[in-house]
Amino acid sequence: MTGSDNPAPREFRRRGLMFVLSSPSGAGKTTISRKLLAAEENLRMSVSVTTRAMRPGEVDGKDYIFTDRPGFDAMVAQDGFLEWAEVFGNHYGPPRARIDARLEAGQDFLFDIGWQGTQQLYQRAEKDVVRVFLLPPSIAALEERLRQRGTDSDDVIVGRMARARSEISHWDGYDYVVVNDDIERCFEQVRTILHAERLRRSRQTGLVDFVRGLIS
Repeated sequence: MTGSDNPAPREFRRRGLMFVLSSPSGAGKTTISRKLLAAEENLRMSVSVTTRAMRPGEVDGKDYIFTDRPGFDAMVAQDGFLEWAEVFGNHYGPPRARIDARLEAGQDFLFDIGWQGTQQLYQRAEKDVVRVFLLPPSIAALEERLRQRGTDSDDVIVGRMARARSEISHWDGYDYVVVNDDIERCFEQVRTILHAERLRRSRQTGLVDFVRGLIS
């Protein structure tokens, strides 16, 4: 049999997943997220509803779904969010119905959220959630990355480092922990996790019928 005679790998219908990336500020979460979105055609960033004002250049429905506080509160009362949080006086949350429908169709979503949002998401949708936490190679390396940005004062960096230690203390609430000591190696490890989780038996919604056909 020649290479051209080999059948293409079989892909079953599958349910999508919610892929969570968390890390302290400066540990590379944003960079890894961008690389994943560029490399994975079936992965989309979760678009949250927010009460904050739209900024120049933002598009409603693409960057965020913009609403006012009463509208947001109404969605909370109707259990319309998978998780939600208040950040600097503004409210954010991914809409449950919009994501559920696309998960059913096999769409994967990337969530860039902290440990508290991750806890909420996991409590509400455990079987669909994959949790990955990125660690810096050392606290000193993390502080150096923050200082190299050149955007924060010493006081702000001290505050960020205190928050980083608090966030790192929740590492054991994640399914996978990856040390980001090299951005390319970290990206490949995180991407491998995504690929493996897509193959999890519980997500292969077309597998049962296929197996029944083999043994009937």
